[in-house]
Amino acid sequence: MQMSALVLSSPLKGWIASLSEVPDAVFAGRMLGDGVAIDPLGGELVAPCDGVVVSAHRAGHAVTLRSPAGAEILMHVGLETVALGGEGFEPCVREGQAVRAGDVLIRFDLDLLAQRAKSLITPVIVTNPEAFEIVRRDQDVAVEAGGFLMELRPVASAATAASSESKSEISRAVTVPLMHGIHARPAARIAELAKSFAAETALALGERRSSARSPVGLMALAVRHGDAIQVLASGADAEAAVAAIVALIESGMGEGAPVRAKATSAPAPIAAETPLAPAALPADGVVKGVLAAPGLAIGKAVRLASSDIAVREDGQGQASEEAALLAALDRVRARLEANASKGDKARKAILSAHLAFLDDPELLGQAKSLIAAGKSAGFGWRSAVRGYVEALRALGDRRMAERVDDLIDLERQVLRALAGEDDETAILPPGSILLADELLPSQLMGADPGVIAGFATARGGPTSHVAILAAAMGIPALVALGGATLSIADGTALILDADGASLRVAPDAPALEAAQTALARRQAAKAAAKVAAHEPAVTKDGTRIEVFANTGSVKDALAAIENGAEGSGLLRTEFLFLDRQAPPDEDEQARQHQAIAEALQGKPLIVRTLDVGGDKAAPYLPIPAEENPALGLRGVRVSLWRPHLLKTQLRAILRVQPQGQCKIMVPMVASLDELRAVRAVLEEAKRELGIEEKVELGVMIETPAAAVTADLIAAEADFLSIGTNDLTQYVLAMDRGNPELAARIDALHPAVLRMIAQTCQGAAKHGRWVGVCGGLASDLTATPVLLGLGVTELSATAAIVPEVKARVRALDMAACQDLAARALAQTSPEAVRGLVQASLGA
Repeated sequence: MQMSALVLSSPLKGWIASLSEVPDAVFAGRMLGDGVAIDPLGGELVAPCDGVVVSAHRAGHAVTLRSPAGAEILMHVGLETVALGGEGFEPCVREGQAVRAGDVLIRFDLDLLAQRAKSLITPVIVTNPEAFEIVRRDQDVAVEAGGFLMELRPVASAATAASSESKSEISRAVTVPLMHGIHARPAARIAELAKSFAAETALALGERRSSARSPVGLMALAVRHGDAIQVLASGADAEAAVAAIVALIESGMGEGAPVRAKATSAPAPIAAETPLAPAALPADGVVKGVLAAPGLAIGKAVRLASSDIAVREDGQGQASEEAALLAALDRVRARLEANASKGDKARKAILSAHLAFLDDPELLGQAKSLIAAGKSAGFGWRSAVRGYVEALRALGDRRMAERVDDLIDLERQVLRALAGEDDETAILPPGSILLADELLPSQLMGADPGVIAGFATARGGPTSHVAILAAAMGIPALVALGGATLSIADGTALILDADGASLRVAPDAPALEAAQTALARRQAAKAAAKVAAHEPAVTKDGTRIEVFANTGSVKDALAAIENGAEGSGLLRTEFLFLDRQAPPDEDEQARQHQAIAEALQGKPLIVRTLDVGGDKAAPYLPIPAEENPALGLRGVRVSLWRPHLLKTQLRAILRVQPQGQCKIMVPMVASLDELRAVRAVLEEAKRELGIEEKVELGVMIETPAAAVTADLIAAEADFLSIGTNDLTQYVLAMDRGNPELAARIDALHPAVLRMIAQTCQGAAKHGRWVGVCGGLASDLTATPVLLGLGVTELSATAAIVPEVKARVRALDMAACQDLAARALAQTSPEAVRGLVQASLGA
């Protein structure tokens, strides 16, 4: 019986071209399927047949239909148009909507796209070629919307094959609980697990599917938190494979639910692959960027550009090309493993992700298929990597786009290994401030950190791997400065103020002198503070301020003592609970707390009870999916949700000797009832251990509710400690995990200061002391304001404790109180910082 054909009409008016002519490796290489391309002459995309909308991209530039017969047709208006973030597009349909041939799917501004897009050419793709083949198509002709485009015919064996496959393939549905969906790290873990089974395994999201052994393919699925996916497998151990992969995903892999709900607006534009064009410098010579790693640097510009690696297209035989590729991969793998074994934690994590990408079977498979078609190893590898680079960019997801750098980095390393060349190692003069379009992780790791004063890139993001490396290496860095960065000539004098998010180009003598003075002053003050680090912090008029350090390990505690901290004002116990499959038992916790207490040499240790949920998750605490996890099960709410974990933790803390060194602090409290509930568990634990002495129980003020009811909470809490990081995001209604808002989230906002003032006033009514253990305690500009508001204890990062103590010694309480009163009347955090600067020269 002959199966009926499906005729597709043209969705656009324009010129029909071969898909091979599309200047994009994904489409031209038919990685998404076969089809044609249309150069449009009109601004409407219409349905090429009757069908149902199975996918409508949130950026408005692409839509996929499924015909009644099951053919899936992707129409992608223009190239790299996802970067427009929806600008110029008017989607006219939604997912799940039934349409008739000729119905308008998308309206678009043809003139705007002509100016902004890489190309107007619009691929029309059959994305399930295993089920439908193209038997006839028009090409190299003009066409009207609705005119003939191509004819499809079901593949005769497809239905039989699908039926056969469905009998042998098993599947299970799972709702993804991971905070950022399946991105690089989870994808690598899933792939690693999948490779341990003989079964063929896959993940499917809707109609899209990827081998579970391919971390890059899994990332390209763009699976997000809350998505319902299928885990599929076929083969002898298929059931075990599916069960294991489902269990891994459901565990959350230590990532939990997202800090914020899914975005409903168009995504932020993502940089295209082509380098940015140089742009004119601002008239004042100051280029603004985004903080990637803090600090101040003065140096000379060094333009860092990666030389292009030429590869020949034609191979010299399949066997020799495959052998060359495998040898190059082995060489790069050995180098990555050697570097990972001797680096810090950040470096190890990044290199581990690179190793996972290097072992991706889909990448290798794509390269081998091209080699088999007569291409060279270098051409095959570059084409395979670039195909996935384009796919990840097209997702419109900033986190995924930042992983593109890792793939490009690996592409270059393998190509150099194929060419028999060593890593590129730039010989840099001392005081170099590196300038680049984008900086690759291997370029930074391969440079001598002793000569790099800082770096600034035209593109990149604050959560990219190179930004994480910079922070770990203590190198001031800015990203996303734009094309003006590329106009700066080598050798130009620069002032890189990462904290101020600015790069000053060719500063005049006064500006340069001021920066040098500021840098010298910082270095001298730091040295002097270190010398006096173990002296008490007492203001000029005799007010004693305790300066503690935040800790999360024995190493942190030792650093705290070395830097003159008078104890630990915050022990983050999460280090015991995260990145493991089961919670620590009482004995393990007690041993760890005891070791930290001993490292503090008997000084006070304030232990915060478990603070997970939101952006911190434990695999054994499968917190149900939440619409807004930042407002869901977090902090004390998790402890009261699982009181057996709370009691075990409290018992472990109570076992620390000597009795009384440890105080206990409860996070994310919003009401007095929560404190009372924790105290009841504490009293029960004390009775079980035969402890009769008073154990101080305090509260972290991190919610507006706690701040405005501080007088009620202080009536029963032994002390209050303000967590300014969370308090700020809740007061300002700004997610501190959102890089677009990062520059606007400042705890010196008058609204936050008013919450701190109200907390201090409430505590004073009951004679309770108030500390600050959030990021504001480490901000020297904030110190006089906090003291003036009534804070008497500061718990900062260990490294800055000497400077905080020195800052306190330079202050007068009466002046601080006057300054704080004026700060509360300001209208912005910038105004507050300016006020402090003008009043105290901070």
